[in-house]
Amino acid sequence: MTTVSIIGGSGYVGGELARLVLSRKDLELVQITSSSSLGEHLHSAHPNLRGLSDMRFTSPEEIMDVDVMFTALPHGSSNSRMMELLDHAKHVIDTSADFRLNDPESYRKWYGKDHGSPELLPTFPYGLPELHRAEMVEKGRAAAPGCVATSTVLGLYPFRMIAKRVIVDSKIGSSAAGRSASESSHHPERSGVIRPYAPVDHRHRAEILQETGVDVMMTVHAVEMVRGISTTIHIELDKPLADKDVWGYLRAAYRNEPFIRIVRSSKGNFRYPEPKILSGSNYCDIGFELDPNQKRLVVFCAIDNLMKGAAGSAIQSMNVILGLDERLGLEFPGLHPI
Repeated sequence: MTTVSIIGGSGYVGGELARLVLSRKDLELVQITSSSSLGEHLHSAHPNLRGLSDMRFTSPEEIMDVDVMFTALPHGSSNSRMMELLDHAKHVIDTSADFRLNDPESYRKWYGKDHGSPELLPTFPYGLPELHRAEMVEKGRAAAPGCVATSTVLGLYPFRMIAKRVIVDSKIGSSAAGRSASESSHHPERSGVIRPYAPVDHRHRAEILQETGVDVMMTVHAVEMVRGISTTIHIELDKPLADKDVWGYLRAAYRNEPFIRIVRSSKGNFRYPEPKILSGSNYCDIGFELDPNQKRLVVFCAIDNLMKGAAGSAIQSMNVILGLDERLGLEFPGLHPI
């Protein structure tokens, strides 16, 4: 039995991690911490987990020794504590932004402050198994990617060597903003909106550049859905392509990937990737269209931001590190209709 702890478990990502861990017979959740919900039952923060566990949230200052630790602390909180946390776990998977960038200068540029443990950055592989399986196994750690970065990197990666210029437009649900309420997330302000935010300097650009070598132009919009990301990637090509060429690039990159699905139908409502039907799943659906007259490839990518964009990817990384089937505990295909 593999023992697991979740440090910072009262937020949405912590709740998804708890749901996924509690659903498995090979894992034992022995600790989940929270400052804001200290002493309360797990289901007080995550009512969907009522009846699955009698656990209570414990103090994030009192850490138990475990086999696998997931850190789901607010951004900027885990980097100064990570050395201490590593003493309590064989394997650590961080779901904040603190260890996604492997260069301290890049972290300072994009997050406006020095990293608390810069010497640890090279020890946390970027947490996309599709790109970094071997490094995860070697290091026994992973840094879960940002959700918008996940949808962009996976859509762009097969074409990174033939892209002259890339424009990214992402639509994202409200859960990506986290559990804490704000004026922008207040229902009368959020309902019905298509609202751009960080239109030129979204921090996930740094991850995309790091993983693909392409400095994209990117704008992200908040839209009225709770879960999900729909990312459209406009790629100016250095040479004309035919459909068969695009299929070739996609198959070369993702032929054996268990959670990448290519979606391209000639009819119906789901001709292209649709985040709605991916709710609760760890799949990444990728589609495309070619505009040969403009040497332009349009790639569509959809994920559940809390799953493949956060907790699901973290569990997949854990499976890789432990030498398990990557699909274990992540087989749920989503719902339709919903």
